[in-house]
Amino acid sequence: MDNQRLILLLVFFFSLMMLWSNWQQWQQPAQKAASAPPGALPLPSPTALPAGSPEAPTPSSPSETAKTLRVRTDLVVADIAEVGGDLVRLELLRHKATGKKDENFLLFEPKHAYRAQSGLIGSGLPNHKTRWQLPQEGELSLKEGENTLRVALFAPLEGGGKVVKTYVFRRGSYLVDVEHRFEGAFAPAPVYAYYQFVRDDQPPEGVEGFGIATFTGAAIYTEQEKFKKVEFKDFGDVKKHPARADNGWLAMVQHYFFAAWLPQGEREYFTRKLDGKLYAAGVIVPIVGDAVTVPLYAGPQEQSTLDSIAPGLSLVVDYGWLTFIAAPLFWVLEWLYQLVGNWGWAIILLTVLIKAAFYPLSAASYKSMAKMRVLTPKLMQIKETYADDRMRMNQEMMELYKREKVNPLGGCLPILVQIPVFIALYWVLLGTVEMRGAPWLGWIEDLSAKDPYFILPILMGATMFVQTKLNPTPPDPIQAKVMLWMPIIFTVMFLWFPSGLVLYWTVNNLLSIAQQWQVNRMIERAGLKTY
Repeated sequence: MDNQRLILLLVFFFSLMMLWSNWQQWQQPAQKAASAPPGALPLPSPTALPAGSPEAPTPSSPSETAKTLRVRTDLVVADIAEVGGDLVRLELLRHKATGKKDENFLLFEPKHAYRAQSGLIGSGLPNHKTRWQLPQEGELSLKEGENTLRVALFAPLEGGGKVVKTYVFRRGSYLVDVEHRFEGAFAPAPVYAYYQFVRDDQPPEGVEGFGIATFTGAAIYTEQEKFKKVEFKDFGDVKKHPARADNGWLAMVQHYFFAAWLPQGEREYFTRKLDGKLYAAGVIVPIVGDAVTVPLYAGPQEQSTLDSIAPGLSLVVDYGWLTFIAAPLFWVLEWLYQLVGNWGWAIILLTVLIKAAFYPLSAASYKSMAKMRVLTPKLMQIKETYADDRMRMNQEMMELYKREKVNPLGGCLPILVQIPVFIALYWVLLGTVEMRGAPWLGWIEDLSAKDPYFILPILMGATMFVQTKLNPTPPDPIQAKVMLWMPIIFTVMFLWFPSGLVLYWTVNNLLSIAQQWQVNRMIERAGLKTY
């Protein structure tokens, strides 16, 4: 990115990263299933769960007349279905739909076949196929001055009594408690509840076109095995994720957003393939006494709050193997945003800080490039003179390097050191939900979306072309042609990249041009003249 070698190396490393990502998807090694802690309660196998999932309503299906209750808070609008008591629709009021400014983002939705289900395991006990009685028809809203809204559904039990399923919504929070309680009857011992997400395997809208696809699937975290991603093709394979634990959480992850069950105490994790190209992932927990509550988080991947909700929850923001670099970069970016109040200017300031931090390495690289630029005509002359004697040509080139005290590889090491930082920042800008819908200035109204008028990509291509001219012309004519085409290729690629990424790349190019131009002047003033 700073010169021709950096551009070629970046292309190589991005390609390597994409190959590594695909290799991980298809060749993930089997993980040893977690064993139950000593003294843990026996948990039922996921095969004890009710089979399948409620079918999509058809004109002749009784489900067509099934009711839903709409719940409105300051952050979400949720639809709870009579059948199963499922959370079948969740609208996030502070996040707009991808490419649709007049619509809110839907995390759970019937169209995408994505819902949160829960129920009890056992004969005669209500589950996600049971018709639960809703508290009322129409809509319930969190009123002014209230901080909590409880929505209670119930299902009668044979022999008397009932099970009450209660959703507890809170003001200013994406956390919803989901409680099951026996009333007027004793809970059979042992009895278990399950909490699961049912989803198709299609990625959400708007994740294509970023160069590298973001992960969509399940994730399980435990203190013993840490963060484990489970792809849809691996659902049902107990070797791909922890089986039982007394800690952790299970999530369904997609770009920018996720939903997670956060149980307490003993639990069994499971994944299943269902009919109709649907997939289920969830937890089974024992009911101790007459009730059990499992919190549900369903909302954006806001990194500043996730770890305060549950240990390790911020890992759903997937930076891959460069997390140790990307996480501090995001912390600095967020700190800059707090100072300037605009993510676009924060990106520019972060680019300046990174450039300043690597200034000594960059200066060494630019100095080497400047000297190579001066020597290029002499190298071309040697190549023409000894075109038929490659050994003599290499000897003459080495003598020239030695005489002029130039290391032809002097610019490579500084570049290699910087590449992991560039890639980590790429992931930060790609995965930061805080930047979704955030404007910069003028025509850039969403830094997570492409430039609507392609101004930034064209400017980026122009700056890359200027960099190419400031760098030495490669002796190899094929490489020289590649370097001339590279700005055009990158411009086409960046037409569809998030404008925040293109902004970073453009600013970095401008700073690199200024630094390279200054170094070139210093080399020439030292007595080396351009031929």
